[in-house]
Amino acid sequence: MSEMKLIKSSERVRTLGEVFTPRRIVELMLDQPEITAKINDLSATFLEPSAGEGAFLVEILRRKMDVALHRSHSVQEYGDNALIALSSLYGIEFMEDNVEMLVMNMNEQFLRSYYQGLHQLQSEEEVSHLTDENVLKSAKTLIQANMAQGNALTQLNSDGKPIMFSEWKLLGKQHGYQYVQRLEYTFTAIIEHAQEPVPETPYEEVSLFAPPAEKKSSVTREYTPCRLVDVYKTQSQNL
Repeated sequence: MSEMKLIKSSERVRTLGEVFTPRRIVELMLDQPEITAKINDLSATFLEPSAGEGAFLVEILRRKMDVALHRSHSVQEYGDNALIALSSLYGIEFMEDNVEMLVMNMNEQFLRSYYQGLHQLQSEEEVSHLTDENVLKSAKTLIQANMAQGNALTQLNSDGKPIMFSEWKLLGKQHGYQYVQRLEYTFTAIIEHAQEPVPETPYEEVSLFAPPAEKKSSVTREYTPCRLVDVYKTQSQNL
């Protein structure tokens, strides 16, 4: 978001109170030591309850992708770490045009950071051969699932249906690949079982998902466990 484009229209400011956060303010907020510590934890979850076009989430993703790269010793490990970082970021946005931009901006930042990381891990001529299309497809699945249209206050989307989010439960590694299981919940159930209040400020880290014993009954859909790079392929199971 350009520093010069902090509003889309005066009408939206009047009716929605919509004003975007300048980049310098985003960076200042995310530079706080307690936030930096959480960014350095790849699986620590962040929820932006009024995400706009992604000013905070895109910058958090960029920083988490840097952490993922520095903790990776191979292209395969980097793909897993990058997706773990991405899977930890959640956003809710009321305006549908903003949601479209949010998804696009998150996709663009992931691609940019992913390719930059590949260039650092391997020589330039090898990058095109090492790009894992499964990583890119799964990244799109994660973003579509984690960026929701709706009202965080009512916990409903524009169709009056509950906002849905997925937990990407890490199951450990097999044959060097990170395995995961996708579990779907309503946003309402997440709030009811959350160990901490939903953040009032967009950059706060929050543990969205309660311990398994407290939330099993609130799962609305679960998917077959799979490699993290294959989440775009998985089908849901009947509960």
